[in-house]
Amino acid sequence: MAVERTLSIIKPDATKRNLTGKINAKFEDAGLRIVAQKRIQLTPAQAGEFYAVHKERPFYGELCEFMASEPVVVQVLEGEGAIAKNREVMGATNPADAAPGTIRAEFAESVGENSVHGSDAPETAAVEIAYFFSGLELVG
Repeated sequence: MAVERTLSIIKPDATKRNLTGKINAKFEDAGLRIVAQKRIQLTPAQAGEFYAVHKERPFYGELCEFMASEPVVVQVLEGEGAIAKNREVMGATNPADAAPGTIRAEFAESVGENSVHGSDAPETAAVEIAYFFSGLELVG
């Protein structure tokens, strides 16, 4: 399996509850390295641009409002098969369906407030990483 990079966002529901360290420990325990990380406050416009792929969906406005409601931690994870590994560690979007021990099973409050975001494909990861980080910020 190839070494990949993927974007991870620790969402407002998790940062508000001070879960950043516990969530990062799960990524690191799974063999992923954090090669870039910063805590930021998104504006609704920035959240809207990032989630533009969902613009036509009924939850888009609520998602953008939520993502701008509190600080988030954006980070780049690196490792063998990092995209799939990150998605495995996160668990299913609906915490009721998430496997025990996953981030969403342990920390998510609802389908909407599910504590983390992760890229779903190499092409998506490249675009999402570039949205938040310059090449100089990626240190492996």
